[in-house]
Amino acid sequence: MATTSPPRRPGGIPRGLADTGPVLFSYGFRPFFLGAGLWAVAAMALWIAALDGVAEPGGAYGAANWHMHEMLFGFASAVLAGYLMTAVPNWTGRMPVSGPPLMALAALWLAGRLMLTFPLDALWLSVAVEALFLPVMAAVFLREIVAGRKWRDLKIVGLVALIALANIGFHAAVLGGGDPRLAARAAVAGFIALILIVGGRITPSFTRNWLARMKRAARPAPADRFDTVTVAVSLAALVLWVGWPENQVLMLAALAGAALNLMRLLRWRGWHVTEPMVLALHGGYLMVALGFAAISAAAAGWMSHAAALHVFAIGAIGGEMLAVMTRASRSHTGAETDADLTATLSFIAIMLAAVARAAADFAAYDALVILSGLSWIAAFGLFTLGHARLLAATRRSR
Repeated sequence: MATTSPPRRPGGIPRGLADTGPVLFSYGFRPFFLGAGLWAVAAMALWIAALDGVAEPGGAYGAANWHMHEMLFGFASAVLAGYLMTAVPNWTGRMPVSGPPLMALAALWLAGRLMLTFPLDALWLSVAVEALFLPVMAAVFLREIVAGRKWRDLKIVGLVALIALANIGFHAAVLGGGDPRLAARAAVAGFIALILIVGGRITPSFTRNWLARMKRAARPAPADRFDTVTVAVSLAALVLWVGWPENQVLMLAALAGAALNLMRLLRWRGWHVTEPMVLALHGGYLMVALGFAAISAAAAGWMSHAAALHVFAIGAIGGEMLAVMTRASRSHTGAETDADLTATLSFIAIMLAAVARAAADFAAYDALVILSGLSWIAAFGLFTLGHARLLAATRRSR
């Protein structure tokens, strides 16, 4: 008897299981983007309270270690999971993970947040529970990509696995009384590599679509060998930065990475765009170029390594993730994708957070660090207020 393929949503996602059960657990972006937004606000508020001496998140893990970990492996990993759990079905044509399996994955992520914020007396047990999430997600993505025979996307699984290993390395350093900053740099490098690859796809694509819709003559340059060279040089600089952040070769490689990524961004013709939703992607990618310039400056001794890392972590990773979360939350729930005032203010706030944290190296350190944290809270607080209902209760109607 003949069989028929399941009908698909626009963009390639099949209809079926995703249309049944609780709305919140119908697609991966829903619980993970909502969780990421809430955790971005709560974790930063706890960190500001810790700086004021009125809270001790992380207990024996250490508040500073907890803060570094939760921004990279708590917040950012949730955004990564939400994005890939929605994108991978588009790439493979397979059914998205939804219902009870998605509930279990979200519960595993939440357990990690609780276990590390309020660790058990047996700290190793809290760490072991927290460390499970990323390897499980890597295995889920590997299964889907292999089943869908999308071999070129296996590099995405490799980067998720790299971030998972960095997480384990971070925990091992803390438990052993060592310095987890190498593992933190490895995680940041993994996320920046994802932005180079995925951001290098979606930013010119969304720009091209908007320019075409507005009937503008300008178009982003098509991907070519220049993009390949830019990514290759950038990855080499990231490897040097992870292992040898004060190396003089890094100073030159990162400077080259900054110049090439700025040229790549200019080739996408962002100055012809007036839509904040698209401009936010360009702004996040600009922070990639500035991040390479910052690690070059840190290698030369012109700014601190912590400030340089935050240009990547807040501006590039936080900025790109906020833009992607906002766009995906709206497009996959049938809402208007052009930015409203709330979204526009959130994009401004995340850029202010990045600039304030970098500037803290040069003047008014305490005040600017607090301003950066409050701006981060504003950015993701506005996202959460504007999208909580869409994510938790609104099915796509078109």
